[in-house]
Amino acid sequence: MAGISIGIGVALTLLGIVGYIASSAASVTALIPAAFGVLLTVLGILARNERLRKHVMHTAALLAVIGFAATLSGFVKLFTLIGGGTVERPSAVIAQSLMAVLCAVFVAMAVRSFILARRAK
Repeated sequence: MAGISIGIGVALTLLGIVGYIASSAASVTALIPAAFGVLLTVLGILARNERLRKHVMHTAALLAVIGFAATLSGFVKLFTLIGGGTVERPSAVIAQSLMAVLCAVFVAMAVRSFILARRAK
């Protein structure tokens, strides 16, 4: 899971940087995915230490749950955008949707990993 945390973290970091550049640096909030990404990357690096792994990965999963919850409204607006409707700041809706999906995937993989670890005991 440490590698997955690093991978998702890097993807979120890139999403934030691209979103910030795409907004012509007009919106600092476009960097929110990057902040989550940096934290997940750091937690993934820390999780390589066997002694820290359990606590760090639970923290990473919690961070991903928060990231998912925070971007869920943007994900819902994506369906309006896909359906041909209009939304305020379509690029933000797309970025929030991507972050929601990345966080949801990480949470699902973390929960699966936690269950498998319990069963292995």
